[in-house]
Amino acid sequence: MSFFVACPGNDYTTAMPEQLSRFIQNYPRLFILTGAGCSTASGIPAYRDQNGCWQRPPPVQHKDFMTSNTTRQRFWARSLIGWPVMARARPNAVHQGLQLLEQKGYCQQLVTQNVDRLHQQAGQQRVIDLHGRSDRVRCMSCDRLYDRNRIHQQMLDNNHYYANFTAAAAPDGDADLEHVDFSRFQVTDCEDCGGLLKPDVIFFGDNVPKERVFQALDSLQKADAMLVVGSSLMVYSGYRFCKRATQMNKPILALTRGKTRADDMLSLKLDGEITDYLNPLANLLTARD
Repeated sequence: MSFFVACPGNDYTTAMPEQLSRFIQNYPRLFILTGAGCSTASGIPAYRDQNGCWQRPPPVQHKDFMTSNTTRQRFWARSLIGWPVMARARPNAVHQGLQLLEQKGYCQQLVTQNVDRLHQQAGQQRVIDLHGRSDRVRCMSCDRLYDRNRIHQQMLDNNHYYANFTAAAAPDGDADLEHVDFSRFQVTDCEDCGGLLKPDVIFFGDNVPKERVFQALDSLQKADAMLVVGSSLMVYSGYRFCKRATQMNKPILALTRGKTRADDMLSLKLDGEITDYLNPLANLLTARD
């Protein structure tokens, strides 16, 4: 595959939107994979920097959450601060630009590694929430689903002491609240069975449900090419689709900032502000039947 990088400030700058438009028109049935870089302009922080390195301590591990009450107390106490940031987030120009691609007929399937549901809020229809959705809470015993806002309010009502703390918001409804005694925190359990409640998302160390992966791979098989937007691809659950696209000889374009795990697999990489590429598409792309 041919490969080049276009970065702001070099000779490709004025041609960037045209390069993206040409790729899309050459490969009109796109399999789109999105990551945290799509949502930073909505106020949701990213896990990693432009080199793919952690910007903060790694998030809670699935095994620790499931086996340690102390871990659950810490998680839910921090979410009293972090969740409202996610709940208030609204789609930005990146989500709107991707919705435009679907509206014009260029999106075979969008698979997002984000759990914020901002693609759906922007009107995107063909979305697979690969890592689940943070606006729901699931009982790990009976599978009952709860609205996250309802569980948040219950824990807030029962833990007024922790509502007085302030901390910087972290990704996925977390917050960087440290050096606090979490042992007093009262965790809400399932009202039906008393089971453990967990956000309906895939924590680190857990596996994406196979049916989600198979559905996404089926869509990738039917697509002409793959478009990666706002992801470093450092997590295997997203990187696997680049590996499979390469095996299928499907071109891959990455529109993101900095290093990705799949740089050696890309046909084209556009490194810069995502909206600089997406915003002009309205005038460059024609609608498809």
